[in-house]
Amino acid sequence: MSCMDSEGANSDVGIKVTNISDSDGYLSNPDMENFVDQEFMRAIGENEAKERAIEIPPETRRESDNHSYPQIDSTSTPAVNVSGQNSCPSPGTTGMPEVLVQAGWRMFWSQRENRYYFFNKLTNQSLWDMPQIAQAGMAVPKSPTGAAPLNDPLGLSSATTTKTASPDNKSQPVSLKRRSIDETWNGVSRNKQPKLECYWNFDINTDVMVMESAPCNLAPPIPEVEQFRATLTNQLRQHYQDMCHSREGIDAPNESFNRWILERKVSDRGRDPMLPTDCPVEVSPSMYREIMHDIPIRLSRIKYLSDARKQLFCYAEAAKKMIETRNTTAESRKQVKWQTEETFSWLRKEQNALLEDYLDRLSHLRRQCGPHLAQTAKNSVEAICIKMYHMARECSKKIFDKATSLLQLNKIEIPVQPNPTARLVPAAPTKMITPTPPLTGVTQERDKTHVSLTYKSEVMRINGKFMEKLELLYRHSCHDDPTMSNFLPRVWCLLRRYQTMFGPNQYEGIVLQGALPVPVFKCLHDIFGVTMECFASPLNCYFKHYCSAFTDTDSYFGSSGPVLQFFPVSGSFEANAPFAEELMESMVDHFDKLLAQTDKPLSFIVFVPEWRDPTPVATLHMENSRFKRKQVLIPAFEHEYRSGLQHVAPVNEVYHKSVHGTLLFFLQNDAGFEKWGPTPARLRELLSSFQPEYRTCSENLLL
Repeated sequence: MSCMDSEGANSDVGIKVTNISDSDGYLSNPDMENFVDQEFMRAIGENEAKERAIEIPPETRRESDNHSYPQIDSTSTPAVNVSGQNSCPSPGTTGMPEVLVQAGWRMFWSQRENRYYFFNKLTNQSLWDMPQIAQAGMAVPKSPTGAAPLNDPLGLSSATTTKTASPDNKSQPVSLKRRSIDETWNGVSRNKQPKLECYWNFDINTDVMVMESAPCNLAPPIPEVEQFRATLTNQLRQHYQDMCHSREGIDAPNESFNRWILERKVSDRGRDPMLPTDCPVEVSPSMYREIMHDIPIRLSRIKYLSDARKQLFCYAEAAKKMIETRNTTAESRKQVKWQTEETFSWLRKEQNALLEDYLDRLSHLRRQCGPHLAQTAKNSVEAICIKMYHMARECSKKIFDKATSLLQLNKIEIPVQPNPTARLVPAAPTKMITPTPPLTGVTQERDKTHVSLTYKSEVMRINGKFMEKLELLYRHSCHDDPTMSNFLPRVWCLLRRYQTMFGPNQYEGIVLQGALPVPVFKCLHDIFGVTMECFASPLNCYFKHYCSAFTDTDSYFGSSGPVLQFFPVSGSFEANAPFAEELMESMVDHFDKLLAQTDKPLSFIVFVPEWRDPTPVATLHMENSRFKRKQVLIPAFEHEYRSGLQHVAPVNEVYHKSVHGTLLFFLQNDAGFEKWGPTPARLRELLSSFQPEYRTCSENLLL
């Protein structure tokens, strides 16, 4: 805009003018990157030159300039110096406070509007009035992500047409063709990248009322501590794998460690936000059940006849070897040997058996041998669970000691947690009361699609669009960091925490952190009044108000903490819990208590997998709950979920077909049923939003 109003041959200062095109001169001038294009400039110049000569107001000149700016010739091109670099009169700073100048603010003259405006070259923010000086002595902080300005009265980022003012104050329409660099984020042309659907809607405010809980006095996230937690947790994973392999001859069950953390945190009363430290029972039901399921071998999905024959033989061989090498009762040894020998004999005789025959035989062998094998391995598996629990406690203590030592170096003490109040308040992010020490050492780099955050050579990657999402959440929810100085370190800690929890392997945790499709969220809000999620994270949330697993890292980005410590008395909620049985069971018990304690409208729309044989306890409780208003089944392979790794996944890998059915339960009290009841029309609309064709149509409309 500065060059737009001062375009011309700068002969007074001896700068040689060369013949280049407007577009070349404009695009190669870094001072012009945030303004309108040359076609717009040329249109204004041609119109204004016919009516009057345009002079740059003297107030916009620098005090150090002794020359006067010439009148603009509408046919001239941007001036360049001998070396080929574009030259443009500097913006004005006269009369502006020094603190605003240092913060990047400059004053310009708008030819289009015939008035001054102020532009910040650091944040791309433009204002008509002089910016207010913040209490800290700084202007609006620079956006760490390079996101578009939040206040844009000139329409630099979004306008497609504008008007010019003629001397007689008549407005004339001028076409404004946006150049390619205006269609970019971080300098990358969007025309060259797939257009992204907006996976969230932060314009939705919540009407949820809750019983006020106590603020959180956990140690704040610190990159050095979070890196230390990741190291110890990965060592704990490796110990788990080694014990399963050495004691039971199997690999650790897939994602069993992740579900162990989720199950342990249901009953854990310790201080560590992730690892269990104070559980009433040392043996984890989840870990015990999953190890037992893989004894004597892990069975994979059978697709072909050869796979069925091989697995039947391997299971029989492993069962026989296990019963012969372990201390067990004579009866168990006799039964297992007899069943396995019969299986070997059947395999030798039946060379032309069908796939169903092999499957029936394998199922029969597991029923007959399973109880004896479980009794034989019981003490060994319990020892693994107990060892893991005590190792986790030791790791948690080391993490806590490291965090407190770093806080003490900065003369920070962890305050005593105050008691919760009984006040009824609107839902809000949990408040952290432990001060944060200075956070440094995190740097960022960008490529075409991702942002890389590095701390001590450890890199966390995130999709650029999701980095902007985290900034929006941070600006909305964080109140202790107005200058955004701690934003990058806290994002690094957030990414490190979730990667630590869900594992280092590719695609690990993709199911435990999955989310509903965007059209479903839109339907839930529009029809059922949902404004808050019970199980989300800053990375996969749709609403700006949600509950999540980790208070310390997530509260700065809008989290109200774990749902089991959240006590609403009114509102409509979506609950899509991670598929961990103990967590789902505790969720249902918690919802039943909340619904029974209030007469205000309260509603929970719960999504759980259709697991049968056996049916999970959580599903049985909801099917028999007095608050159940409706139960709906969405068949397998007829709906999708969003990937738990959507913040790093390519656009074409975000949605995945559900390989199992999904059960929807509407748990509502009387007032909630009257307000948001699942009528047939509402249910039809909700089920339609689950269809992949519906989502594709919605995306096409967005594009």
